[in-house]
Amino acid sequence: MTSRARRRRRGWLVLPVVVGVLGAGAWAGTHLVRSVQSPECTITASGVTETFDPDQTANAALIAAIAVERGMPARAATIALTTAFQESKIRNLRFGDRDSLGLFQQRPSQGWGTEQQILDPVHATNAFYDALVKFKGYENADITTIAQRVQRSGFPEAYRDHEGQGRVLASTLTGYSPAGLTCRLDPATDHAKPSTVAADLREQMGVTRSTAGAGTLTVTAADERQAWAVGHWAVARAETYGATKVSVGARTWDRDAGADGWSDGAATTTVTVTLR
Repeated sequence: MTSRARRRRRGWLVLPVVVGVLGAGAWAGTHLVRSVQSPECTITASGVTETFDPDQTANAALIAAIAVERGMPARAATIALTTAFQESKIRNLRFGDRDSLGLFQQRPSQGWGTEQQILDPVHATNAFYDALVKFKGYENADITTIAQRVQRSGFPEAYRDHEGQGRVLASTLTGYSPAGLTCRLDPATDHAKPSTVAADLREQMGVTRSTAGAGTLTVTAADERQAWAVGHWAVARAETYGATKVSVGARTWDRDAGADGWSDGAATTTVTVTLR
């Protein structure tokens, strides 16, 4: 072989190595981008999509669940969620204007409860609904008007700005928009006991027909809408409980699938929450 041929052959040998390195770099770059994406939850209803972080979504699920437990219409959840978004961005704040605290920025000095009670999301939400039901016709009232009557805010018109978020959250989390909620979360590190999830579901949504197994909780809902309410509640609180999968019948949200959403299949009244 001539020296020219040897040089030509060496030149061809270099190319696959360079291409391989570039390919590996491109893969690593894509993988890095995916790995640094912040956890978030996407909620879609009636063609409108809103995005929240896992903490906001978990709190929103609790607020909606308590409306379901009390037998209130989805409109009540819309009012509560719109109010919470305006008051705290749906975060359980330990501070606020003057002595305001919690999801709804309720004030101990105004009779909403003690500081400890107001910082308990279940108490705070029930206190809000207790006040809401005192206003006859709240179901059809203008949301800014009714929210202001309950809250007595210094900025009453601000509620109107967040009615869209409240509607999307309420429609999905009360089960009216099937497969409307999906979350992209980091890998789970801690897993709650199925019995803990069952107790919270019972307290927040009033659902009692559940069976705790080895790393799973199986819930039998009253109907398909309630099944979706339970399924969305479980996905919304997956970060809290370390849930890895949630199934409504044959439709499954898989934590490892990122933001891909729910699988295809037929929904039923059986909801399975996997915690492992």
